[in-house]
Amino acid sequence: VHFVESGGGLVQPGGSLTLSCAASGFTFSSYAMSWYRQVPGKERELVAAITIAGSSTKYADSVKGRFTISRDNAKNTVYLQMNSLKPEDTAVYHCARYNWVTRISLGFWGQGTQVTVSS
Repeated sequence: VHFVESGGGLVQPGGSLTLSCAASGFTFSSYAMSWYRQVPGKERELVAAITIAGSSTKYADSVKGRFTISRDNAKNTVYLQMNSLKPEDTAVYHCARYNWVTRISLGFWGQGTQVTVSS
């Protein structure tokens, strides 16, 4: 299992970024997917998740209305569109396979991508 997260960077408050996660090593279209984020010294938190076909999504309360998760099963890629970014969105973002029933990730296999929101 391998993930390559990309698209992070430095952005001003109110700006936008789109993160991408290219997956390999497993049957992408058989798994729900998710984005998590982690700040040093804090627990990793679920940001968003999407079902296998993309028919259902869920979001952390802190990002509802600002972030959108999507996926392209033909490209084995999951995306996170982030709008109206706030300084508190600063974190390393990771993608992961997600168990929709138990609501836990199935491990983190990428290096993550750093998002920094600052003026």
